[in-house]
Amino acid sequence: MSWITESNRQKHFKYAILCGFVGTFLFALGVAMGMEYKDHAYGGKWDWLDIAATVLGGLVGQILQVLFFTLVYLCL
Repeated sequence: MSWITESNRQKHFKYAILCGFVGTFLFALGVAMGMEYKDHAYGGKWDWLDIAATVLGGLVGQILQVLFFTLVYLCL
């Protein structure tokens, strides 16, 4: 997985975990598309690997969210 260490994809992954945990996977996907649109609008190239890193982080965040709420439910 050397593609995730290129550019700033680790930041995409890390911040998307928070988006997935606080929001949902779909929220993280929307953030990913918005960030890439902004990069493209300011003269950058559209990078699908940035989106992939953000989506993977969003999935991790969503899984952590489900686990958290499951633990809260089971402890009550």
